[in-house]
Amino acid sequence: EVDAVCDGERVLIPGIMEHIERAGVHSGDSMAVYPSLTLSQDEEDTIVDYTTRIGLALGVRGLMNIQYVVVGGSAYRSPRDTGNQGENTEVYVIEVNPRSSRTIPFISKVTGVPMVQLAVNTMLGKSLEDQGYDGGLWKRQNLVGIKAPVFSMSKLAGVDSYLGPEMKSTGEAMGIDTEFRPALMKALLAAGMMLPPQGALLLSIADRNKADAVTLIEDLAKVGYELFATKGTASMVSALGIPVTIVPKAHEDGHPNTVDLITSGTVQGVVNTISGERSALEDGFEIRRAAAEVRIPCFTWLDTARAVVESLAGGKDTYSVRPLPEYRDR
Repeated sequence: EVDAVCDGERVLIPGIMEHIERAGVHSGDSMAVYPSLTLSQDEEDTIVDYTTRIGLALGVRGLMNIQYVVVGGSAYRSPRDTGNQGENTEVYVIEVNPRSSRTIPFISKVTGVPMVQLAVNTMLGKSLEDQGYDGGLWKRQNLVGIKAPVFSMSKLAGVDSYLGPEMKSTGEAMGIDTEFRPALMKALLAAGMMLPPQGALLLSIADRNKADAVTLIEDLAKVGYELFATKGTASMVSALGIPVTIVPKAHEDGHPNTVDLITSGTVQGVVNTISGERSALEDGFEIRRAAAEVRIPCFTWLDTARAVVESLAGGKDTYSVRPLPEYRDR
């Protein structure tokens, strides 16, 4: 995702934000990372080229937001995973918004580019060059900034917390540091999405997502998390040689069931992905609503859960506490 300022002759792009969640989650509900840590140089160059050409062709005067999807790449990758970047991938435009967006404050703060001021002056007839700025991609800052969505599900009765194309977040939090993990931890803590260093997690994962969940489950076991799971998910976890406790679904006989586990405080978080079966949909809704009511993290996309476990796996990383300009001006 990019925010840009166009004056009719030049297009300034302060930075490229990379979403952790894959396409299908509304951008407002996605975690965004600046700078893009796993995009190849070719992918970045293509995004800059497309943004410039679109802004000029549309005759934009002021702010513009464009969202892209990279097809052929993998889903969430650790910043340390540099394999297969840019190989056999294509960049497509999802949508173009000739207006301001909710990420303008975020990208302005992490880059130091005063986007609103530049855009207003541009609309009043002052060029980017007159304001001391050139076109193209702004210099990369020596920091990592992460935008995390904030939800108010516990205050909205009957609302499903499953993430999809409909935006459900009510705000954003930002974490900034010199490296990915400390910045991620700050963003997750501020957004109320961080798991404690030790605890227990409830897993209820759709069949189509089970293969993708293997690494996540192995990492949870490595950090010492106790795992509870519904029958199908528990079978998969057991096959990995990882201890797991089978828990009945909410609509099945037997207690404690999935909802009991959440409301009793036995688990500190939930990973629940959706399948198309009616009973699974109903049970999933009960799980997610229970998690919202007791205000524990509930991850409905494996990409988000992987990012959280990535932060947990870092152990007691020391994050710095500094005024914002000190991160940009190092």
